[in-house]
Amino acid sequence: MNPDISLTPAPGTVPRRTFLRRALGAGIALSGLATLTCGYGLWEASRIKLRRSDITLPNLPRAFAGKTIAVLGDFHRGPFVGAGFIRQAASLANSLAPDIIALVGDFVNKGTHTGEHLASCLDALRDLRAPLGIFAVPGNHDMQNDGQVYRSVVRDYPLTDLTNRAVRVSAHGESMWLAGVDDLWWGQPDLAAALREVPAGAALVLLSHNPDFAEESPDSRVGLVLSGHMHGGQIYLPALGLNYQPSRYGSKYRRGLVQGPASQVFITCGVGTAGVPLRINCPPEINLLSLHCL
Repeated sequence: MNPDISLTPAPGTVPRRTFLRRALGAGIALSGLATLTCGYGLWEASRIKLRRSDITLPNLPRAFAGKTIAVLGDFHRGPFVGAGFIRQAASLANSLAPDIIALVGDFVNKGTHTGEHLASCLDALRDLRAPLGIFAVPGNHDMQNDGQVYRSVVRDYPLTDLTNRAVRVSAHGESMWLAGVDDLWWGQPDLAAALREVPAGAALVLLSHNPDFAEESPDSRVGLVLSGHMHGGQIYLPALGLNYQPSRYGSKYRRGLVQGPASQVFITCGVGTAGVPLRINCPPEINLLSLHCL
């Protein structure tokens, strides 16, 4: 051995065994943290919250003051969301005794090109009850075969599809209107067609899966837009850079009641999950909106 070569580590140098031991410990700690995070995300995704909000709707007739709308969306029936979980959501919605139910799209998860998962989702929602009606529009994940699957299946279920159309809802001799549009990304939304029969000055609620529609087609005749699509971010940790928002307007329409250019917009965080079966800081929810006069 060359007497000029020292095997003693230089001052401040971590010995190889110590380095490996520390690296292994750090790896185990990070793995444990990832496991805990995933476990929590799975747990949060399985706990549906019931959230209540008061909404002032322009031109609302007195007969509708205090009437309620349950908003549900983003079920994403597919590999991560089973029919049983959607039935649970329907049961919770019924427990709120809403007057109207609005289903704001994404009944299935993308990649399902047959009606099997759509029918399964709608079967799970079949027991929904609302005396003034159950209304729906499709979302971007429902646009298989240009939306033909959605349109062919949804007609067999006890709900009213509002794709580019409106219906009058009456109570005690007075009326309000519910309208809807096709999906903004993959459908053919036509607000003019949707509102063609709505009289001037009517109280009007519009269903649009994507809240960006309120920015891109503003219309002062619409008193309230009901949307989903955003999942509240699904995994919402902005401090760590986890803040994905599928919107041209950043986090503006992430969740809750937002003022758009011409209308109020209410965005539900939705029921299911897409991409990964996790939710963090935005649990699944059903929203009950109580309507009030100006």
